[in-house]
Amino acid sequence: MQAAIENVADAPRGLSENEAARRRQNGQGNDVRLETSRSYGRIIRENVLTFINLVLFGIGAVLVALGLYTDALLSVGIVMLNVVIGVVQEVRAKRTLDRIALLTRPKATVLRDGQEKILDPTEVVLGDTLLVRPGDQIIVDGTVTGAGRIDVDESLLTGESDLIPKAAGDPVYSGTFCVNGSAAYEATRVGAESVANRLAAGARAFRQVKTPLQRDVEFIIRLLVLLVVQLGILFGMGMLIAGTSARDNARIAAVIVGIIPNGLFFMISIAYAMGAVRMAGRGALIQQSNAVESMSNVNVLCLDKTGTLTANRIHFFQLDPLNVEEAELRRLLGAFAASVSAGNRTSEALAAALPGQRRPVTDEVPFSSARKWSALAFDSDDLRGVYVLGAPEMLRPFVRENADLGDKIHQWADGGLRVLLFTYRPEVTPLHDSLGQPQLPPEMIPLGIISFSDELRPEADKTLRGFFEAGIRLKIISGDNPHTVAALARQAGLSGDIRVISGPELDAMDAMELAKAAEDATIFGRITPQQKEKLVEALRSRGHYVAMIGDGVNDVLSLKKAHIGIAMQSGSQATRGVADIVLLNDSFAALPPAFREGQRIVSGMQDIMRLFLARASYMALIVIGAAVIGLGFPFTPIHSSLLSLLTVGIPTLALAAWARPAQRKAGLIRSVGHFVLPAAATLALFGLSVYMLYYVALLNGSIGPVSSTQDMIALETLHGLPISEIFAQAEQDALALSRTVLTSLLMFGGLLLVVFVEPPVHFFSGGDDLSGDWKPTILAVLLAAVYAGILLVPGLRRFFDLAPLGLREVGVIGATLLLWAFLLRLIWRARLFERFLRLDELRG
Repeated sequence: MQAAIENVADAPRGLSENEAARRRQNGQGNDVRLETSRSYGRIIRENVLTFINLVLFGIGAVLVALGLYTDALLSVGIVMLNVVIGVVQEVRAKRTLDRIALLTRPKATVLRDGQEKILDPTEVVLGDTLLVRPGDQIIVDGTVTGAGRIDVDESLLTGESDLIPKAAGDPVYSGTFCVNGSAAYEATRVGAESVANRLAAGARAFRQVKTPLQRDVEFIIRLLVLLVVQLGILFGMGMLIAGTSARDNARIAAVIVGIIPNGLFFMISIAYAMGAVRMAGRGALIQQSNAVESMSNVNVLCLDKTGTLTANRIHFFQLDPLNVEEAELRRLLGAFAASVSAGNRTSEALAAALPGQRRPVTDEVPFSSARKWSALAFDSDDLRGVYVLGAPEMLRPFVRENADLGDKIHQWADGGLRVLLFTYRPEVTPLHDSLGQPQLPPEMIPLGIISFSDELRPEADKTLRGFFEAGIRLKIISGDNPHTVAALARQAGLSGDIRVISGPELDAMDAMELAKAAEDATIFGRITPQQKEKLVEALRSRGHYVAMIGDGVNDVLSLKKAHIGIAMQSGSQATRGVADIVLLNDSFAALPPAFREGQRIVSGMQDIMRLFLARASYMALIVIGAAVIGLGFPFTPIHSSLLSLLTVGIPTLALAAWARPAQRKAGLIRSVGHFVLPAAATLALFGLSVYMLYYVALLNGSIGPVSSTQDMIALETLHGLPISEIFAQAEQDALALSRTVLTSLLMFGGLLLVVFVEPPVHFFSGGDDLSGDWKPTILAVLLAAVYAGILLVPGLRRFFDLAPLGLREVGVIGATLLLWAFLLRLIWRARLFERFLRLDELRG
């Protein structure tokens, strides 16, 4: 490390520890809050201060002002229960993820008292000298000092992907990344004054993309908000004309607003939080909350063999001398590996196998994944000339025309070995042109061919099988020789017809040819970062949902273009900074479980959406139907809240926890058409019919204690009450009993939908595929027993504003439910709604 300092920055000493401490006390420290997840305040704010919640809170305040404390408690209480559960779950997830995220936090390499120190970014102070090497993030704004030269990726700040060269005196900005070279820079702006902290958008904000599920839910909510607004206007006008009391107005408003399934957003947050915690336990840190669910959409996974198929550990294997003795070739390679300013895994493997003495360098071109070579110029007595190490096909045009490279290159590449060519030019020539761009001298002499072996990951074969079983196509994109990559892929277990293509071949293609090559080929070798980016764009243009795995700074561009970016923990700070998911301990095997977790979330959320939408739909249809027929308002806020809690609130929490991975079901429109429309329409029809029959029969005296006008006259005589009051009381009793019968029918019908959405046996299938899971059915039975207990206990019955039910009402409810359930099952199995609406012709 110290040698690198001497070469990069003319051995600056940096600040002393005492001076750094003094500056920190004077407020010149890099006091920034590096958020790894949402803050506690944001979690509470986003759970509490939603539009629908605020409306319900306002209605609750009105109900309290009118003395309707029970209505207010139940209307707002369910909302608060959702809020509390959501906050608790998300806070638990935040604490877990924050602890893990500390592992991937960028670090600062700082010079203090002439020694390198690895510090947390918050410990940097104004005037500190920081070192930066390939893949490092620039932590604070500063100015390059010394003789170092670097190429910087500023795309996160500017949106431009071109690399910006930086030398002494040039400014560098926080939030950017070093791609090539190494240098020292002095911190000139820290904390809130730095560019990255003054910009509203950073790397992760740049990548925030809504998933199909989030778009579906947003569409549903907007649709139902429009419906509720329409209902609110119509009922408001009707109540204004009829002169309805403020008490009844507030109750009706609470029920109408409650139709909006605001719990859907809550359930998505819960599902994402639970999924993130589960994945953290399996070795994957979720940096974007929706990344796990988004994984379920992936059908193409792009990856480099390094760090995925292989363990990112390479070893020197063998060399083949050309035009020089083997001992001399070993000496030259050892000196070359010891003298580079910024080593990579190749130079480290060389240095470990061929120890050499560090020599003074007159010029240097560090290795670049775009160039695929590195070069050093020496001008000492025992070592003079330009030496270049790189990919054979990249150096071949600069080698003497009659040079014989032998057949080792192809033999070793076909055997899965990484192959490099070492060349030499006796004269010391400049390695940069007049514009500072790297250049190679012509007519170089080949000195030898060097091979390296990659260590395959032991779990690679099992992991690849997991991708195939999930229906995910693999695209292996590498900077190495395509034949080397293909051989390693076969050793790792990749089977079938493997089409191989190289970067130079891609360069000769137009956009359409490149898109077809991206679709057809499996192995891509000698690919530059820009070509990786184009391949990802081409795959997306053909309708694929693309995930990209990367570990080096050369992968940043393609990671940002993919739907999902995945980085290795040991990878560069740049890749970790833009990734949606970071694989802890570089565990490639954590990905198949992540795909299954995404499928589990989507499977559970589709069931949850069906229950929410069914309840919202039949409630809206009954409200509209009762208004059209001219009956009393069919619900009270207490009844609506009780239905929401027992048929949707508790079951959906359980469904989120019990969901199992499954292939993605039909899209939103067909899912609604098949399950929700028949369920909501038929339950609303049966419920409205029973409600209407009871209400009318009770009012005209066909059933009930008051069976005729003569009975009312008798009551008037007995109690001395005017007949108008007796009739009003009879109307209230009729409305109370009718509402209770309707609420009970919807309660048991809603719980039956829980069984239908996760059918434990074939008898209940039709609305959804057979699941074989009895847990939702047992939960539905328990919740039905809870509601029955409420009906049987007088105190609870009065609290929930329910009337006592006799055997006649129980029989009517039971018979209606049986008839409805059999009819609904018939409609589902015959697909009557789909055939009538021709939903199969619609996409999604």
